[in-house]
Amino acid sequence: MKNIYTFIFLSMMLFSCGEGKFKSVESVIESNNLVAIRNKKAKIVAKQKEINEQLKQLDDAIAKLDIVKKVPLITSFKVKDTIFTHYLELQGSVTTKSLLVIYPEFSGTLTDVYVKEGQTVKKGQLLAKIDDGGLSQQLGQLQIQFELAKTTFDRQQRLWNQKIGSELQFLQAQSNYEAQEKAVKQLQKQIEKTAVRAPFSGTIDDVITEQGSVVAAGQSELMRIVNLGNMYIETDVPEKYINHISKNKKVYVEFPVLGKTMISKVKQVGNYINPANRTFKVEIDIPNKDKNIKPNLTARLKINDYTNNNALLIPQSIISENANSQQYIYIIKNEGTTIAKKIIIHTGKTQGDIIEVLDGISDGDEIISEGARSVRDGQVVKILNQ
Repeated sequence: MKNIYTFIFLSMMLFSCGEGKFKSVESVIESNNLVAIRNKKAKIVAKQKEINEQLKQLDDAIAKLDIVKKVPLITSFKVKDTIFTHYLELQGSVTTKSLLVIYPEFSGTLTDVYVKEGQTVKKGQLLAKIDDGGLSQQLGQLQIQFELAKTTFDRQQRLWNQKIGSELQFLQAQSNYEAQEKAVKQLQKQIEKTAVRAPFSGTIDDVITEQGSVVAAGQSELMRIVNLGNMYIETDVPEKYINHISKNKKVYVEFPVLGKTMISKVKQVGNYINPANRTFKVEIDIPNKDKNIKPNLTARLKINDYTNNNALLIPQSIISENANSQQYIYIIKNEGTTIAKKIIIHTGKTQGDIIEVLDGISDGDEIISEGARSVRDGQVVKILNQ
């Protein structure tokens, strides 16, 4: 188009110069007459302005008559109020309060082990026995002395009730009886410590100490018991979310190793901020009917920390930023023609490629999506999806 304009301009100049009343540029220059040269230049400049004005009139006429003129092609969508649920993504580890290494309460030889690895046991079930070192014989002797003291006390009590005998004899018999009873109970408790019992129902995961080994109270690991039915996930949450995470919040749980997902809830929220990493603990219940979720298994968590029932959502990819770090998008305005209009927006939380717009647009506004980065404010556009 520029070449055409140049051609027209030169043609008109040649035509003008060919007229007899005008001298050619070359002849004026050869005259070395400064006044004549300046006058010739002024005439040509005036003619150029006239030609430019005529070209502009021609362009305006073409723009009105050309129905196939080039305009940016875009697609659009109408934004609508919708529910926006934001999830905080974290990583956690499966654990259980029913996982315990059992230690003996009595020192001696582990004479019997009644269970094996993988065996299911019930709470209170006898798992192993430690040699009592002769305490059973002592208990037998104490029980004989206890029976004698009881018989003596019973007789003395009957006599005392009949006002026979002295009060001192009655009190001595009563004291001896009670002392023997306490001694028997104390020794029975000691002997009971030689029996290793299940603290809760579960599965014997590992038998650590073999039968015949000498064990020390509170030091030797006997076996590990676990209950896979009482599992939960523990994770650390940054303190800035302390007002957004609460009990019973919905949680999406994924176990990458198992290829398994489930929906759960927040079971407990910690009340202590760890000063080392500025986090607080959160526990999530995990049903485990199939028993395939194990302690220390890694889990990916999505905890619902924010919900807006009237959110306006747009793709992040259509947002641009100006030199003042302001975010903006383009919307459609119909003012006789379809025009792109730049709008400054303020955004909120994101989820994937979706972002919440807090200010700048309204329900029903038509947003430019494809082509958003190639249009200008006030430019005429053509919408393909219409």
